[in-house]
Amino acid sequence: MRGVDVTERMVEANGVELCTEPFGNPTDPAILLIMGVGGSMLWWEDGFCRMLAGAGRFVIRYDHRDTGRSVTYEAGRPGYTGADMVADAVGVLDCYRVRAAHIVGVSAGGAFAQLLALDFPERVRSLVLISTSPVTPGDRGLPSPTEAFGDFVATTEVDWSDSASVIEYLVDYSGILAGNRRTFDEEARHALIRRDVERARNIAALQNHDAIPDGERSYEALSTITAPTLVIHGTADPMFPPRHGDALAAEIPGARLLLLDGAGHGVDRVDWGHHRHRDCRAHCPNTGPTSDDQVSD
Repeated sequence: MRGVDVTERMVEANGVELCTEPFGNPTDPAILLIMGVGGSMLWWEDGFCRMLAGAGRFVIRYDHRDTGRSVTYEAGRPGYTGADMVADAVGVLDCYRVRAAHIVGVSAGGAFAQLLALDFPERVRSLVLISTSPVTPGDRGLPSPTEAFGDFVATTEVDWSDSASVIEYLVDYSGILAGNRRTFDEEARHALIRRDVERARNIAALQNHDAIPDGERSYEALSTITAPTLVIHGTADPMFPPRHGDALAAEIPGARLLLLDGAGHGVDRVDWGHHRHRDCRAHCPNTGPTSDDQVSD
């Protein structure tokens, strides 16, 4: 394992070891970034985190289980559920003594963010939900992923014991997720993925994210979410076509929908300005932490 950053901090959250990294001043309003499954915290790029911190936010990113430097499990046998992933996020806030934060989630991280707002509403000051879909069950008639996305997932093979094969696979997958409306920066994505693979404790454990059981649970309706919410969705998202964003924004009271023309699935560098000025200024206001945001001794 290489590429360890001295600013990374190992914590025990929800009973397991997770790798985290803070940016900015801990006295500023906190933003917790939750990546989707299959992605370490590096997918919240360094420049993006520094941009938010420079705008007066205390930014925390972290590696999910089975990614990066966090705890890993035997490939094919995840020892946790989706509910554990949500509890991990709460545990990270506890480790940084943050009682309530602005929560930003992308893809499955957006699903975890929704569940966090439903299960732990007192921990959520606002929500920004990117490239995601309603997490609660329901027959919404939403469109399936694009044919190109489905073909890639169904037919592409990868040798998880060979880092070169893994890097090639993840770069190609990233190209599919980027959609077909914008130029894909393959060189930059290859550099990020190479760093991610070299840094991981066990990159093969990444497969466990495709086998995480939901566990048996009941769901409150999304209409019970009271946190100010912004839904951001690309018009060329191949995994969750734009109607997913429409549906999500419609179900959360007062939610705003921001459509990014030509954007695919994820956080594109081209759109960082939107995330700074429209998300984190309007929905993660720099009001400073209140007494309710700090965990007391």
